[in-house]
Amino acid sequence: MRPRNDLNCGAWDDEYKQRLTLKVGFGQCKGGELETSTSRVLVVEDNEPFRRFICSTLGKRPELHIVCEVSDGLEAVQRAEELHPDLIVLDIGLPSLNGIEAARRIRKLSPESKILFVSQESSADGVAEALGLGACGYVVKTDAGSELLEALDVVLRGGQFVGRRFSGHDFVGDSYAAATQDLQSNRCAQLDQNMEIADRHDVGFYSDDAGLLDDVTQFIVTALNAGNAAIVVATESHRDSLLLKLQANGLDISAAIEQGRYITLDAAETLSTFMRNGIPDPVLFSKLLGNLIVKAAEAVKREQARVAIFGECVHLLWAQGNSEAAIQMEKLGNRLAKRYNVDILCGYSQDNVQGVMDRQIFQRICAEHSAIHSR
Repeated sequence: MRPRNDLNCGAWDDEYKQRLTLKVGFGQCKGGELETSTSRVLVVEDNEPFRRFICSTLGKRPELHIVCEVSDGLEAVQRAEELHPDLIVLDIGLPSLNGIEAARRIRKLSPESKILFVSQESSADGVAEALGLGACGYVVKTDAGSELLEALDVVLRGGQFVGRRFSGHDFVGDSYAAATQDLQSNRCAQLDQNMEIADRHDVGFYSDDAGLLDDVTQFIVTALNAGNAAIVVATESHRDSLLLKLQANGLDISAAIEQGRYITLDAAETLSTFMRNGIPDPVLFSKLLGNLIVKAAEAVKREQARVAIFGECVHLLWAQGNSEAAIQMEKLGNRLAKRYNVDILCGYSQDNVQGVMDRQIFQRICAEHSAIHSR
C-alpha cells in the first residue's frame, strides 16, 4: 500500500491525516461544469505500469487528489472503509479478492464512494455485473487512453459512463435491479430506524415505460377489483395507455369513473397547482391530495375503504433536474400515507430521459419508501 499526499510518490502528510474525517467532493453540476472542490481518489490496480498510467491521467485533473494506491482486493476494502474516498478507480483481476467482490463489500462499508471500474474484462456480461453492483462507470483498459478522462468527468458529475465499444447495450435495468436488491435486503432494519417512512408507500424504477405501465396496471386492477378507489396522476400518454390496459384486464372503467372510484389527473398540471419557487408547497399539496382522497373514499360503498394512488409528478421533477423537489414531494407522500388509508406507488422511468439517476439521489429516494421495485 502506498499512501499519497500528491500525484507524485510521497508520504502521507500529518495535516491530511487530520482532515480525513472531512467530506469533500463534487456536488451536482451547474451548467454542465464541474465544481472546483477536491475529490479524494483511491486507486486499486495490481499492475504497476498501468497504475502509474492511471495516476498520471488523474494528475491531469488538478481537482483530483490521490489519497492511496493499493494492489490488493482485500486491502482496497480496508482502505475504502478507513478513508471513505469520493472516487475509487478499481481493477477486477486483483490478488486475494477480485474487484467485483471488493466492490460488493465497499458498497456496504462506504456507500457514498463512487466506483469506476478500469479492467481488461471486455464482455457485456462482465460490465452488467459490475454496474449492477452500483458502479458509476466501466472502461476497458485497452480503451483507457481515449476514454478514462471522459469517464472521470462523467462519473464526477454524477452520471454513469460505459465505454463506446458497448454502445447498443442497455445496462440501466441491470444496475437498478441489483441496487434495488441490495437496498431491499436491508429494508427491515432501515424501517425500524426511520419511523417517518409510511407503511404503504412504494417506489418503482423502470428501464422503459412498458415495465412501468405493467406494474401500474396491476396496482390499479388490484385496488378496483377489491372494490376500492384509485387515483392516477400521470402524463397524458401514460393515462391513455393505462386506460387501454385496464380495459384489457376486464375492468369496466367507464363505470368506475362514473362511480367516482377512478380519478385521473395530468401530472404536469397537478404540479403547477402546488409548486412554488421550485419546491412543493406542503399546505397546497396536502389540501389538493387530501381532498381527492376524501372524494375517492366516499365513492367506495363499504367500510374500511382504501384508495390506491399512482403518481409520476416526482418522475417529472427528477427528469427536469429538480431531484431535491422530487425528494421533498416523496416526504410529503409519506405524510399522506400516514394520515389517510391509502396505498401509494411512485414511478420513475428511464424512457426519454438522458443519462441515468445519480446513485446518491437513487438511495435518498429509496429511503423514503417502504418497498422498492425495479424492472
